[in-house]
Amino acid sequence: MKTNISIDKIYVPSKDVVSREVQGEFILIPIVSGMDKNKEAIFTLNETGRLIWDKLAKKKSIRKIVSELSLEFASPARKIQENVLGFLKELLKRKMIVSS
Repeated sequence: MKTNISIDKIYVPSKDVVSREVQGEFILIPIVSGMDKNKEAIFTLNETGRLIWDKLAKKKSIRKIVSELSLEFASPARKIQENVLGFLKELLKRKMIVSS
């Protein structure tokens, strides 16, 4: 599967995934069987992953997400972008996000 992410595109959570907070952990759960047979079905997000997930749900471009996170964490946009793109590639590979 192609996992190239465009910085100017908008990606949103797949309708085939639900997100829940369970015992203090934020998890993504596929509701369609066979989404990714090679990976664990449940995907746990850390606090930064949850922030990104919430921004994706608000239909923000990757560029906007990177900009906002750079301000929130007072960190260089280039470093933030590298980390965000890596995270999103994994979500895209798992079919947990889709291009809007």
